Amino acid sequence: MSARDALSARRSRSKVTDAAPSHAEILALVQAAARVADHSALRPWRLIELRGSARDRLGRAIADAEGASEASTKPLRAPLLIAVVASRRPSQKVPHWEQDAVAAGVAHMLSLLLDEAGWGVMWRTGHYTRSEQVAELHGLTENERLLGWLYVGGMLDRGKPEKPARAVDVAAHVSVLAEQS
Repeated sequence: MSARDALSARRSRSKVTDAAPSHAEILALVQAAARVADHSALRPWRLIELRGSARDRLGRAIADAEGASEASTKPLRAPLLIAVVASRRPSQKVPHWEQDAVAAGVAHMLSLLLDEAGWGVMWRTGHYTRSEQVAELHGLTENERLLGWLYVGGMLDRGKPEKPARAVDVAAHVSVLAEQS
């Protein structure tokens, strides 16, 4: 499968089975995802796997952040959550926004690789990614920002034909800067 085919076939999977890739499988995929363009090779990112009761702890942290009495069940939607953390490094050349873009690039590359490997993946965010309670649970430092989680599990209905993706009017998003004469 070409990169174009893999990109064209990618879909967010909001519902997954209880199967999940192993830690070793994740490491192998992250090795490839880490090849994302990275100005000055700062590696301004890290990933945190949440499985089992760690997802329950996240549900309680989300509830605390929202002032709810019951733990959020959102983290239980997949057997594996991969927290995507922008871990900003001191740099005179590379601003924080660019370092955040690298972290987002690693997450997107990893989501594509997981999809290609047959796993269901959805990148989820929420206002509580900026909450003190959720940051504390993830052990974030002052220079780190949580960008969200990749929810990962077994793909449902693998043999079922997919609805075609909604077409994007790319001409509305691509322009050409005129050459000077």
